[in-house]
Amino acid sequence: MSTSTLIIGAGFSGLATAHFLMRRLGPEAHVTVLDSSPRVGGKINTVRLAGLPVDTGPDAFLSRAAELRELIDELGLNSDVIEPQPGGAYIWSRGKLRPIPDGASFGLPGRLGPLLRSRLLSPAGVARAGMDIVLPTSHRSQDPSVADLVRPRFGSEVYDRLVEPLLGGVHAGDPARLSAKSTVPEIKAMAEAHRSLYLTMRSRRAQAPKPAGAPLVSIAGGMGVLVDALVKEISPQAVLAGTEVSGVERTGAGWCISTAGGRISAEELVLAVPAYAAADLLEPLAPELSSELRGIPYVDVANATLAFRAHDLPELPPGTGFLVPPVEDRFIVGCTWLTNKWPHLVNDDVVLIKSMVGRAGDRRWLTMSDEQLIEAVRADLSGMLGIDAQPFETFVQRWPKAIPQYVIGHADRLETIDRQVADIGRLHLTGAAYRGSGLAGCATQAAAVADRITRG
Repeated sequence: MSTSTLIIGAGFSGLATAHFLMRRLGPEAHVTVLDSSPRVGGKINTVRLAGLPVDTGPDAFLSRAAELRELIDELGLNSDVIEPQPGGAYIWSRGKLRPIPDGASFGLPGRLGPLLRSRLLSPAGVARAGMDIVLPTSHRSQDPSVADLVRPRFGSEVYDRLVEPLLGGVHAGDPARLSAKSTVPEIKAMAEAHRSLYLTMRSRRAQAPKPAGAPLVSIAGGMGVLVDALVKEISPQAVLAGTEVSGVERTGAGWCISTAGGRISAEELVLAVPAYAAADLLEPLAPELSSELRGIPYVDVANATLAFRAHDLPELPPGTGFLVPPVEDRFIVGCTWLTNKWPHLVNDDVVLIKSMVGRAGDRRWLTMSDEQLIEAVRADLSGMLGIDAQPFETFVQRWPKAIPQYVIGHADRLETIDRQVADIGRLHLTGAAYRGSGLAGCATQAAAVADRITRG
């Protein structure tokens, strides 16, 4: 079956969709990928800093995600997959770096002993967390917020000092607005099936086989290696960067899109762009669908990577970095010691420290220049790590409207979107805005789109 497909968006989701289509259809797949940016890869961006490859977007992915590992295997990149260096991470709490307690999942404690020894919470906070064991079943709505799911069971300290920083590090969101059903479906399912979340998590942990390898891995040379491999496989001639699409039109045979260089037709159309960009393209054709897509909120984030001479710094704690709860009222959201974390960056002379800023409700950095942002980061690094040295090289990455928020009602919104997309026909939406914002979730959605197109 010969199928022609236009994919708007050459970020990871668009390129992965093209990859899976070509693998499923072989030479019968006629795929064209377009992007308004002159650079492909979307949020995946690897730059050189102090002569080393630094990812200013995602730098890791879930190692056991089937579709993503399938993609990496098919690209011949298995030998390039690397695990982080040994060592845990921390949370900045009550004036110190405290180790993330063993057994914590999505910020929920799976063991009280490590939680107490970490001193992350006060003794009263640990005791309150243990109350989940004896509390009666909580009655919740069908789509509670993460806060509504967690706080009544474990108390405010677990919520403030574990759940908020850990979820904030992934979603940059406010757990009081994030849908548990869409953001942490595993925890939501456990809460519906069992009275005590703590006992359920402890039981599952005891029964689960010890996983092989690290849960998060990366690519030697940076995640840009993955993008380059995808473009090479698809064919650079079929990936049209710097090509803005000004309109899409449904035709009897499929779709026709308008660009500055002319019109392009195909049977299938995939929108692998942020929800708000898809809304702009679909507004003339499907205003109700466009309105639903605009209802998916986004959060702006940024990061600053600072390169220091190793001999200028105090010794960093063992581990890979730390997260900061909003209750601590710091400028940075989290910090990664890149040259401690990834084997391909280990260096005797240079220390790379990447600090993340911005989350729901904190937009202070938006009005800052790059120089002001770096100074605010340095002030926190001085107060928290005792680093007063001057970096010899820096890089600031700003990501406006970066991370979609799966707020309460997200699942219902997706059902409405799915119905309206099906009514239009031969239209497919994929990407971080819908059913998984990490690279693993995006790969799973891309494979599903390719399967639907293949089935016809």
